[in-house]
Amino acid sequence: MGHILVAPDKFKGSATAAEAARHLAAGVRDAGRHAVELPVADGGEGTLDAAVAAGFRPVPATVSGPTGAPVRTGVAIRHGTAVVELAAASGLAHLTDGPAPLRATSRGTGELVAAALDAGATTVVLGVGGSACTDGGAGMLSALGARLLDADGAALPDGGAALAHLHRVDLSGLDRRLAATRFVLASDVDNPLLGPTGAAAVYGPQKGADAGAVAVLEAALARWAALLGADAAAPGAGAAGGVGFAALAVLGARPRPGIDVVLDLVGFREQLTGAELVITGEGALDEQTLRGKAPVGVAAAARSAGVAVAVVCGRSAITPGRAAAAGLGPVHVLGDVEPDLARCLADPGPPLRALGRRIAAA
Repeated sequence: MGHILVAPDKFKGSATAAEAARHLAAGVRDAGRHAVELPVADGGEGTLDAAVAAGFRPVPATVSGPTGAPVRTGVAIRHGTAVVELAAASGLAHLTDGPAPLRATSRGTGELVAAALDAGATTVVLGVGGSACTDGGAGMLSALGARLLDADGAALPDGGAALAHLHRVDLSGLDRRLAATRFVLASDVDNPLLGPTGAAAVYGPQKGADAGAVAVLEAALARWAALLGADAAAPGAGAAGGVGFAALAVLGARPRPGIDVVLDLVGFREQLTGAELVITGEGALDEQTLRGKAPVGVAAAARSAGVAVAVVCGRSAITPGRAAAAGLGPVHVLGDVEPDLARCLADPGPPLRALGRRIAAA
């Protein structure tokens, strides 16, 4: 009998992807089957952990958080390829004093890129998602040597709103190593930088921006794009509050779906060899899942190799027929074995293990 490949994403707020994989795999082994644990992510939060679990070397770094407070995090590197997770430096989870839509910055992400270069990276995978900032990637570029100046020649403060006072962009001081570095933008977002489907209008409210703040950010980002002289309409430019724009326009990043990038990083397709079944999943299975999140990407890769798939989730908002049409296979909910939702959230290990055992024994 072939092995069972256990490749879930995180169960947000309850279990990391690695924890979920460990519990599911324990259940598979309870049923007398061989399990291979391979936690995954979709390019956003958890991408760094997935890389480390797959054998990338962690490189610690202390960088600027979205409002300037130091954040202890790092990058992961293997064979010259570094993984930089924006959420680890500039994510919503680091807004300990509440939302800061006008002044949150991506500077820490740029500092992580610099740390990756210091560690010898020649390829940088920039996983974006879960950002706290709407600064068009200005903070990231500033950390890498760009100078953003007002009409008096003074450096602008960090944050998206400050870009309204931008007068000149000087890229002459950019880290020279960037020119010889290949960048991959791992994102499922194809929004442009500006307009009704842009970074400020669509994602600003999720970061605490009211209608007035959205208008301020939209105007500031328009000025940033105009003075940088780059294409604000490029698909993916609106990712992570416009960090995608700076990555595409200045770093020359190549955009790819986040889950595809992660599956390549962790060697998912190689682990499919000899697999009889793949178990994937995430905390909430919903319409957002079907638009390119990890379980759909895992299922597609498994199907292409002729391997069956089962999905585990904390809750499901899609019908079995919809799940089947998306190629997800049977869907198993934690409530199937533990009806107490609060207990599932507080201690997902036992129900995950029980479902792993049930799936493997079927």
